[in-house]
Amino acid sequence: MNARPGIDSPDHRGRTGLDRAGRDLDGNPDVVVRDVELTSQGWHVLRRTTFDYRRRDGRWVTQQRETYDRGNGAVVLPYDAERGRVLLTRQFRYPAYVNGHPDGMLVEAAAGLLDGDDPLSAIRRESAEELGVTLGPLTHVLDAYMSPGSVTERLHFYAAPYTPADLSGDGGGLEEEGEDIDVLELPFPDALAMCHDGRIADGKTILLLQWAALNGPFAPGPGTD
Repeated sequence: MNARPGIDSPDHRGRTGLDRAGRDLDGNPDVVVRDVELTSQGWHVLRRTTFDYRRRDGRWVTQQRETYDRGNGAVVLPYDAERGRVLLTRQFRYPAYVNGHPDGMLVEAAAGLLDGDDPLSAIRRESAEELGVTLGPLTHVLDAYMSPGSVTERLHFYAAPYTPADLSGDGGGLEEEGEDIDVLELPFPDALAMCHDGRIADGKTILLLQWAALNGPFAPGPGTD
């Protein structure tokens, strides 16, 4: 039998056993995983899983779902409360471009995959690479699945203060990874307005900016109308 890359022989990233994900799940007695097929393994992994599912009326049915596994990630909103500013990025996103965004250039909070790091280390790394900023203390905002119907990724959300003195690099991302990122330092009211008029259309960024306005560093103080 020929060796199958990513299954019983290493693929281009040195991975094996990619068809094992999910086979040992036992946290839900109403779900029994029957088979996991590896349908694609580029930089990330696409699987087709067959499982039995017990419906609310007690009937068992067999279903198939495709899952896109790109690992987990982290995202951060750096803010300067004294000057009323936030740091964001602007970069080309082909999936948005092909799905109706006018030019594919999205304004986003800095984010990246964990790539084996813990979330705090990963987001400090991404902030240095993308924004050129050394972050202050990190506040954990929440964790969320952003597209749970098909993408396995769990995203860890953070916010952190910064000052002009913390802008220690140029940012821009890593050219060897295809990144070409503009760094945007925006007045917070302008960034929030961009969520409302569509100039910011990225979900994770909208969520962090809304948090900052309602519960975070730009929330109204006691007695404020």
